[in-house]
Amino acid sequence: MPRPLWAGAISFGLVTIPVKVVSATEDHAVSFHQYHREDMGRIRTRKVCELDGEVLSQEEIGKGYEVAKDRTVPVTDEELDRMPLPTAKAIEIVAFVEADSVDPVRISDSYYLAVDGQVAAKPYTLLRKALERSDKVAVAKFAWHNRERLGLLRVREDAIVLHSMRWPDEIRSPESLAPRETELDEDEIERAVQLTDSMALDGISGFRDRYRDALEEMLAAKSEGRTVPAAPGGEEEPGKVMDLMAALNASVKAAKETRGEDATVHEMTPGKSRARKKSAPATKKAATKTGKKTAAKKQTSGKTAAKKRTAS
Repeated sequence: MPRPLWAGAISFGLVTIPVKVVSATEDHAVSFHQYHREDMGRIRTRKVCELDGEVLSQEEIGKGYEVAKDRTVPVTDEELDRMPLPTAKAIEIVAFVEADSVDPVRISDSYYLAVDGQVAAKPYTLLRKALERSDKVAVAKFAWHNRERLGLLRVREDAIVLHSMRWPDEIRSPESLAPRETELDEDEIERAVQLTDSMALDGISGFRDRYRDALEEMLAAKSEGRTVPAAPGGEEEPGKVMDLMAALNASVKAAKETRGEDATVHEMTPGKSRARKKSAPATKKAATKTGKKTAAKKQTSGKTAAKKRTAS
């Protein structure tokens, strides 16, 4: 099991569950070092005091908060430890909500909660079962790196997962980023929905980081003195403007071919539905005119018959 990052307890009403926090994710990104191009020497980052120019060790560096220009208030670790933080060693559950009510934008890092000792097994299982049966997630408060945070507890397989969350005032409003009202043809929307159906999957477990695979292959080739593999061509030019309906038609066809389905796409062109809507009033007018002519003929024939009876 990975090294625990934090140890404390889940506070569930009057129930206490000793737990250890373990990272739920791993970083597989390829990292690079900075070096001197001329002699391949490593470039190191040094912490230098801007007043005397001395290179400082970690033991000589403290925390401070700049309250105004050229005025910094020093803060010690002891002062931070004495802060009245009730969630310093507890993940305090404050509410249970529907999972769909939580905006995914607010979710940050993810951690597994592991039982800390056999005494925690029963209350841990109790909370997990309660979450599963209620079909809800728990909202909690906890302390992390000298600040109180909001968290979300949910069940993943047989473990309880803690997602750290951002506070509501930390989420920027997307209002200014939304595009202005744009006219869309109904056929374009229908084709876009068809594309989502063609690309639907039961899960996303099969995806891989292809960039990292290519990067590792390139580094292995360079270290072994082999030729670096060339990147495949045929990429679409960025920013190129395409006909929207043509792009949708081509996308649906490509998605069906990928899934091994019948790739026949009945081409849809914008404006068909509008054309049908415009032709409807014309048909109604023609029917009205025909009806008037028929009524006029009946009226004329009726008058002629009346005259004949009068003459006789």
